[in-house]
Amino acid sequence: MTPAPHKSSNTTIMATTNMVFLPWIALIFTVISVSDGAGFTVDLIHRDSLRPHSFVKVQDALQRSFNRAKSLVNNDITSPQSASTEIVSDRGEYLMKISLGTPAVETLAIADTGSDLTWIQCKPCISCFKQNSPIFEPKDSSTYKQVSCSSATCTALQRSSCNSTKGTCSYTMMYGDRSYSKGDLATEKITLKGVSIPNVIIGCGHVDQGTFGAGAAGIVGLGGGRESLITQMGSSIEGKFSYCLVPFLSGNAKSSKMNFGENAVVSGAGVVSTPIVEKTPKTFYYLTLEGLTVGKQRLDVSSLYGSSASEEGNMIIDSGTTLTFLPSDLYYQVVTAVKSQVKLTQISDPQGVLNLCYLSTGDVPQVPAITAHFKGADVKLKTVNTFIRTGYNSLCFAFAPATSFGIYGNVAQMNFLVGYDLKKKTVSFKPTDCSKA
Repeated sequence: MTPAPHKSSNTTIMATTNMVFLPWIALIFTVISVSDGAGFTVDLIHRDSLRPHSFVKVQDALQRSFNRAKSLVNNDITSPQSASTEIVSDRGEYLMKISLGTPAVETLAIADTGSDLTWIQCKPCISCFKQNSPIFEPKDSSTYKQVSCSSATCTALQRSSCNSTKGTCSYTMMYGDRSYSKGDLATEKITLKGVSIPNVIIGCGHVDQGTFGAGAAGIVGLGGGRESLITQMGSSIEGKFSYCLVPFLSGNAKSSKMNFGENAVVSGAGVVSTPIVEKTPKTFYYLTLEGLTVGKQRLDVSSLYGSSASEEGNMIIDSGTTLTFLPSDLYYQVVTAVKSQVKLTQISDPQGVLNLCYLSTGDVPQVPAITAHFKGADVKLKTVNTFIRTGYNSLCFAFAPATSFGIYGNVAQMNFLVGYDLKKKTVSFKPTDCSKA
């Protein structure tokens, strides 16, 4: 499907309210519809593009990756229109440009397929982490509205509570690395590249602390749960979104892209697709990893594990985790295979984070090709997806052992157009030079 031509005028997404009755609760949720059928695209910016290059930020990204993997495993994170947005990189994560409120205030927030609730730091900031952009003032927005304690939106949200003084709903988001956000649950208009989305459920954080970088003002929840921006946009984007991540340590200042609706269709030569497996929590997008091939040596999950590790949905795909985490036995088998095929001198990671590193000063090191075998999709990875430079002379394997299910991180996804079709329940991969996408 060909993306619709760019429209200079703003597009408004209309909202309708629907009620779903479950045996124990009536859930009211907003389904957002769009006034025309065009798609849209936004830019994504990696955290590390916002500050001078140093290997300290590589260490930050890797350490956050381990902390985030712990969060996801423990489930500590609760939470026909097409379009696109800008994504920038920051400390191993990608930031999305969004505008909040009326009048619109532009800011950056972490684009996160592993969480649902979108939240941003707000005034009054009782205890907040440092951010570069101005802190959002809800009093200045005519479209900001706090959610009442009695609403089904409040009662359905995990870790919500009632502010008895104001009669409004409060939220708490806790993360495995001890980061957190606490504040008011509200509805607000979000604008992405001229496309306005009214009445989006958001968190307005007044007490926020943790390992968030100054480039980010909060999180944009892109998971599969009820409160996520993707779910709230509903049929207006036909259940489709995609992104193309520019390698964040390449020195390329080009922004990555995130697409919605018609613009998010992944098609053409080289596309492979794998099913999304429905599991709980619904926040995550579960895929089935059948094995990996290192050079010419294939390592199948089924031959290494029992049924618990080889079952469908044994890996989640996550834009917010830097590394790829494999079930531990598979990881050590892969490491053994890599060691047997790499002729470089093995060294310790100067950052003290990763297990397998080599002495390498060349731009194109001699390392084996690795293919990730998902159900129905063989994803052929390049060196940029499998190794990461942690020092001027050190090149490290960008995989780590998982304590539970696997996580397919953003390094493995760089220079691929990655498309989610929630109607067909598939994730598609297409090799792409994302700096030119």
